[in-house]
Amino acid sequence: MINQHLDTIILLSGVLFTIGVLGVLTRKNAITIFMSVELMLNSVNLALIAFSRLHNDVTGQMLVIFVMAIAAAEVAVGLAIVISIFRNRQTANVNEINLLRW
Repeated sequence: MINQHLDTIILLSGVLFTIGVLGVLTRKNAITIFMSVELMLNSVNLALIAFSRLHNDVTGQMLVIFVMAIAAAEVAVGLAIVISIFRNRQTANVNEINLLRW
């Protein structure tokens, strides 16, 4: 069954990853950039699950759990940083956040 739909799943994964890349490259709001990164991670998870099912191997599923754990940690730390910056500067625009620039 997965063999019949593998190309569709990979196409969907590629489209989601492309939307995520475009979101990261074109958006200025830090929250939107985080959501785009999450979209890219989930598209990779979708491809990993599809290939894992195709090969009847659980390695892809274990990688998905690892990616989900990393994504949760990234969101927790990233949102804390964005909230802290928003409280101090009243903006989430990445062009106006220049704390590390000379």
